[in-house]
Amino acid sequence: MRLELRHLRVLCAIADAGSVTRAAAVLGLAPPALTTQLKRIEHMFGGRLFDRDHTGARPTELGELVLARARVLLPAVQALEDEAARLASSQRQDGGPAAYRIGAVNGPILGGLVSRLAAGEPAARLTTLPSWSTAELGSMLLDDRLDFALAGACGDPTTPLPPQLSWHLVAEAPVFVLVRHDHPFATAEEIDLAELAQAQWAATPGDGCFAECFAAACARAGFTPRPIFETDIAGCVDLVRDGHAVTLCQPTFRESPGVVVVPIKGAPLRWRHLVGWRPESPAAPGAMKVIELAEDAYAEAVGRSRAYVRWLQRHSQPR
Repeated sequence: MRLELRHLRVLCAIADAGSVTRAAAVLGLAPPALTTQLKRIEHMFGGRLFDRDHTGARPTELGELVLARARVLLPAVQALEDEAARLASSQRQDGGPAAYRIGAVNGPILGGLVSRLAAGEPAARLTTLPSWSTAELGSMLLDDRLDFALAGACGDPTTPLPPQLSWHLVAEAPVFVLVRHDHPFATAEEIDLAELAQAQWAATPGDGCFAECFAAACARAGFTPRPIFETDIAGCVDLVRDGHAVTLCQPTFRESPGVVVVPIKGAPLRWRHLVGWRPESPAAPGAMKVIELAEDAYAEAVGRSRAYVRWLQRHSQPR
């Protein structure tokens, strides 16, 4: 994992709040999720950044050093972003954006959406920002540093998202599992999650509740998952291909040599694909167009996935 600005914002939030629990409330995260993030950040810096006990969290000497640098760096970056946002906003014409600034967490929509926007508006300037953090994308929408965000959340509709923003559900889908081509269940129609009780798992990072939802699904299946290898998408696929792990994946995942996508019996985990924007932003009038193109891009991604098409055929409701 490499240092990102969101990591520094997390550290400042903990220092300002004086505890992980209070900082989690400010950031809109569950305390266990923030604790996990803090551990990752501390591992990256090579030592504890906070002394924590029942009274709260206090920066260590290393923490004070990191925080001192963060409190200089973050305002400077914010000033740069604000100036760029003002320039971008001044270039909007006719009630719609002369440029589309789109942030996205991992998903199957961004590429198809950008292709469709570029084909429909060749003169528009398109910029994209990948992120692991839905909270970060939400903050950037609120600060007018993004026009639209392609975000994700667990199937539970109560999952907290910034209420000041508008969110449109593009699709809700089951979560599948990616296994090596010669895995015992590689040719199965579906895998029972309990059959993977002894599996080593790999996953990409994130700041939502998915880790807790996965742990809860495993508990319902009667087991506790082993510690998870956390890496990027390519790293997850490599671990699966080499036989060192299995990983959860979206049903639209494009299979590659050596790995196979298999549905999980009963669909115990689900994922919602969302488009978000700020209602008062200059880009808001273009939201319906972006939604329609995002839905079209997702439908195309579904059509490319043989495993998902077969699953949908088996689980379609009779008319």
